[in-house]
Amino acid sequence: MHSKKPFYILVALLFILGVSTCLYRSVEHHVPFLPGQQVQSWAVDAKVSFQGSGKPVEASFSLPQDPAYEVLVENTTSPGYGFSISNADNQDKRAIWSKRAASGRQDLYYKVTLIPTGQTKIAASEEPDAPTPYIWPATEKAAAEQVTQEVWDHSATNLSFAQQLNKEFNATERSQNVELLLSGNSATKLFINILHNKAIPAREVSGLYLEDQRRRQELVNFVEIYNEGQWYLFNPNDGTQGRPENLLLWGQSGKSVLDVIGGTNSQVSFSMLQDTRSALATSIDILRNNDALSFSLYQLPLEEQSLFKGILLIPIGVLMVVFLRVLIGIKTSGTFMPVLIALAFIQTTLFTGLVGFLLIVACGLMIRAYLSQLNLLLISRISAVIIVVIGIIGVFTLLSYKLGLSEGLTITFFPMIILAWTIERMSILWEEEGPKEVVIQGGGSLLVATLAYLAMSASWVQHWVFNFLGIHLIILALVLVMGQYTGYRLLELRRFKPLAGE
Repeated sequence: MHSKKPFYILVALLFILGVSTCLYRSVEHHVPFLPGQQVQSWAVDAKVSFQGSGKPVEASFSLPQDPAYEVLVENTTSPGYGFSISNADNQDKRAIWSKRAASGRQDLYYKVTLIPTGQTKIAASEEPDAPTPYIWPATEKAAAEQVTQEVWDHSATNLSFAQQLNKEFNATERSQNVELLLSGNSATKLFINILHNKAIPAREVSGLYLEDQRRRQELVNFVEIYNEGQWYLFNPNDGTQGRPENLLLWGQSGKSVLDVIGGTNSQVSFSMLQDTRSALATSIDILRNNDALSFSLYQLPLEEQSLFKGILLIPIGVLMVVFLRVLIGIKTSGTFMPVLIALAFIQTTLFTGLVGFLLIVACGLMIRAYLSQLNLLLISRISAVIIVVIGIIGVFTLLSYKLGLSEGLTITFFPMIILAWTIERMSILWEEEGPKEVVIQGGGSLLVATLAYLAMSASWVQHWVFNFLGIHLIILALVLVMGQYTGYRLLELRRFKPLAGE
């Protein structure tokens, strides 16, 4: 007996591959599973201002590279300035404006749209170099060494040392040594200097609190310390640890956020606005920014995209036909004629399509009955039916236009060749089996076409088949499984009703 194990392995592989592809598409490319989903976005404007002195000017401004936020769109407004973006080692992305001569007040703008990614941890791309120890002034050296030693004794790791030091800086009753050190140093600089003296990598970073409809906001200084492959965020000014929910890290290289050569009184301020945007449009922007659209249907022109949106619905209709014919036992006129009729229903709407289909087939059957009396060859008869069908569609279209029924104009979307063959098959069936079988198969075709239309016209189905191409592998696996079914159809079970009664 032939083993079916390879067949079931193939089906399982198709199903697993299809599901995996869909999950990868959702997780990696952020494509939503349902249409119409919205995501939160932030529009942030940075205004760089300085006084030009009539000399050549170069302004270097750090740009955000926070893993918690994905940059969708960024642009600048800087009339009369040359502009470029540098990215040294993928760690310090900076906008650079330049001009041969600038006098008076200068305003440069950088605008960026971001969406949260949910990734709050900051992983280190590589282990940082050992920091250079800080040389304390003679007046602070003893106090710094004593504070460092006391905190070091109460810690076990680099992270716990930073936690204890942060706690010491913000204690309710600080020691005299801490007060002395803070009187001559900012909390951020002092925190970093003590960490560096213990060979703990640390750097100053800037953060921006995102609040809707806020203007003229400034950056807040934080400290990141390195421990076991990750950077941990501290705020020595208020004693907090970790990332606040609405914080955007703007500069993480440890360098200054803004450097201006050839200008004075430089400053930067921020304005922000919260908004919502389509999750699908957002995922397309992310793919485009990551150069991941090279093998995607979205790289096609809009006309071809529209064509594929219709073609990719056909497997859904095929799945419905296989299910209703193989498992349910509904008879149809033609195997996949209902799928093509369902595609026409999508263009005409269901009610208009049903009325148009019935009118065309009824008129076609009457004319076909006359053609059968002429004893024509099959090729000639089918050709005549096709021409007649075109004529019928043309007449109905003109009548609809004259009567002001715009819905009737969509009747031209019906596949004419398929309609001609349907009329031919029903005419032969009428002659051989009688009108009852014509009604059964014709009604079955319309029922299957209607159910296929309801499945194919669902917005979530149209979203799935176009954005998750792996769904077609799942459909193929289901069709192969149903193709192995050789038992009774559901409608055939009524033959056993007398036995159930006894």
